[in-house]
Amino acid sequence: MSTESTLVITAVPDFVSPEEHRNIVASTPSSFSDIRPVLRHKQDNVSVTLDPPLDALTPEDGANGVLYVIESALVFMSSTGRGFQVKYPAITLHAISRGDRPSIYCQLDETAPDEASEDVAEMRELSIVPQDSVSLEPIFEAMSFCASLHPDPNLSEDDEFDGDNVSDTHFETLDGEEGEELSEVGRVRSDFVNNNRYAPY
Repeated sequence: MSTESTLVITAVPDFVSPEEHRNIVASTPSSFSDIRPVLRHKQDNVSVTLDPPLDALTPEDGANGVLYVIESALVFMSSTGRGFQVKYPAITLHAISRGDRPSIYCQLDETAPDEASEDVAEMRELSIVPQDSVSLEPIFEAMSFCASLHPDPNLSEDDEFDGDNVSDTHFETLDGEEGEELSEVGRVRSDFVNNNRYAPY
């Protein structure tokens, strides 16, 4: 089953390259809102796992495909012709895991805005495993950049960080346990904080 923030897809959303975007902007388009989102990174030969899984996707769908880090969404398209896209506000945390199977680990909060409560919601876990582990850094950096373009709409002015204490991308990169490199996107849920595998503090 798809959710509002995680959608099963059969085609990759439209995008432009950074060079195409520069050329379009330089030509002064009639409407900037009509410009397609920019592809910040593309990685071939990637496998993914979702826990709990999406009903419409099989393990075969996650075995091999292409990862697209687009400014509008994180997209995985399988070689089977099915895939999914995740909106960045739903990615509450992404981390580089350098264990036996190097990967990008993500937690997805798919709670609809009108369903928000003080209770801790169950997270969906996403693991992105590129065949080439050298690509972990550029994938991580591209995700961090794209996520910074989508601030939490529920963040009030009182909750915002002091401008003197954050970087230009509004992210703080933390060193976790066992070689984990963590980037917080929004708030970290208590169940994540208590998980020793990915302790952000």
